[in-house]
Amino acid sequence: MQYLLLVYVDEKLLGELPPEAFDAEMKQCLQHADEMQGVGKLVSFQQLEAPASARSVRTRDGKTTVLDGPFAETKEMLAGFNLIEADSIDDAVRIAQEFPWVRYGCIEVRPVRDVQAVRKRVGA
Repeated sequence: MQYLLLVYVDEKLLGELPPEAFDAEMKQCLQHADEMQGVGKLVSFQQLEAPASARSVRTRDGKTTVLDGPFAETKEMLAGFNLIEADSIDDAVRIAQEFPWVRYGCIEVRPVRDVQAVRKRVGA
């Protein structure tokens, strides 16, 4: 089953890291990702640009608004994701714990819905 690991980081905690320490964490993370891809556990991963580069789009009562920045003011910002294959949510949580970013924010583990089953159910 696939799980999405949503990586949230506290920019203040990351900002306290010396650049060489951040680079060491990133190197370890990328090497770990390469190993996971090699054994078929990591399907895809991507980092996101800084929240300041984001735009939030909403339509309410027929009116669309576009705002600069992230959706909400929070301490931890979405920094990236990992799409993984795991045997269970417990296995996915174990995998999430292997990433260094759990020390600088959190990783939300969410099962990926079977879109083909949804298509069948709704007749699309």
